[in-house]
Amino acid sequence: MTRSVQALAYARPSSLESTASGRLLGLETAGGMTPRGAEAHPHFFAGFLAAPQIAARGLLAVADVAAARYYQRTRPGSLDPVVTGNGDRLRFESFSGCGGVYARLDVLDEGLGGTETGHGTTNVDVNNPLREALSRMSGDDPMHLRVGPDEMAVATLGGSVVEKKVPLPDRWLRGFAEAQVASARFDLRAELTGAGAVRFLRGLPRTQSRGRAPLWVAQSGRTLRPTTRPGLGAVCLPGPDRLVALERVLRFATALRVYGPLPDGMAAPSAWEVTLPGMRLTLTLSPDPARGFSGEGGVLEALATDDAAADAELIGVLLAWEPTIDPADLTEQSGLTMDRVRAALTRLGTAGRVGYDVADAAYFHRELPYDADRAERHNPRLVSARQLVARDAVTLDKEMATVVSGERRYRVREADGVLSCTCTWWTDYRGRRGPCKHALAVRMVRRGAGGASAA
Repeated sequence: MTRSVQALAYARPSSLESTASGRLLGLETAGGMTPRGAEAHPHFFAGFLAAPQIAARGLLAVADVAAARYYQRTRPGSLDPVVTGNGDRLRFESFSGCGGVYARLDVLDEGLGGTETGHGTTNVDVNNPLREALSRMSGDDPMHLRVGPDEMAVATLGGSVVEKKVPLPDRWLRGFAEAQVASARFDLRAELTGAGAVRFLRGLPRTQSRGRAPLWVAQSGRTLRPTTRPGLGAVCLPGPDRLVALERVLRFATALRVYGPLPDGMAAPSAWEVTLPGMRLTLTLSPDPARGFSGEGGVLEALATDDAAADAELIGVLLAWEPTIDPADLTEQSGLTMDRVRAALTRLGTAGRVGYDVADAAYFHRELPYDADRAERHNPRLVSARQLVARDAVTLDKEMATVVSGERRYRVREADGVLSCTCTWWTDYRGRRGPCKHALAVRMVRRGAGGASAA
């Protein structure tokens, strides 16, 4: 796994303080992007929260996921959550250290008391003393939230900073993009009341034995019924213990909504959204606890052409930190087809520039505060496919193609726009985890992304 070190510099540690007017939660920001460009310590919000205790527990849930490894629990995750201001909401996001769980807390307009937020994305410091202070919170005393430095902190930014150096694996970066692509295929499959959500989630098994088929759930009246078979309307729940972070906010839940793709008999990702007063907490799970989002391959088709790169550059200019992005509007503004706009949004997702909100069924604009383009440059299948193209290893023959890789020759067939291959990757996954490197190389050549010989 390729890893680098990300340096996060904060003006001071985040803290929760008691004041004469109530509590003050000061979340310090590191370097991030705003409409004004890169800023060392952007300021996104200052105002009173409508439900402070719930917000505190929701933030802790996101921090729980950032610090967790749900598979091979040998090394803890350590990257601070990301916060995005979209004008009418704050979004706090994190990814588990194992790359299989994506968490997001949306504090909506009503949760912010109607106070507008700034626009931009950065990391926020969530340190251990702050976590302990938030965990001890009780009651509903007023709490003022500040995301970014206040005037006093701005005046002293030339002084010392608190710096964290954390590992940043490429598969973690690719996971952000793959989770977004997977979520865009989800539909609402089930919904419970708050009381029903409590009963269901507290009744789940805490572990899933290795080698056993994944758990599935289906709506049955006012509850969700566990099943071992993916029937019509069922949603996959691989690794029920990975929903543990939801327990932070469970007693405040007003509903539980479950999202997933149409079941096809195979393990699939899913999203679990707890609705709260003025907020939403969502956990998106990879198809298997042992399988992070980074290897799902949903972004590879969108990365395989030069057209997608140019389209993404154009669409990126049209983004304006909107909380919901309408592809139809982008189609009209850009003059591109809807398919090209969606491919461009997928490509922008690999750079951390857009995410997907299943509750709104819409993309949103953000700019992850690190070199997320590395996720594309270091994608193993994409790199291998480009090498095959560069070596003229692809020979086209109508709907068939031959790819020479090492001492072997693979046959790639296209039918109704879908590529299949004779390699073991295709045999194992049948396209469920994106194209193999051979099919991807053929796609590149057919679209003119590289020079290969044609029969």
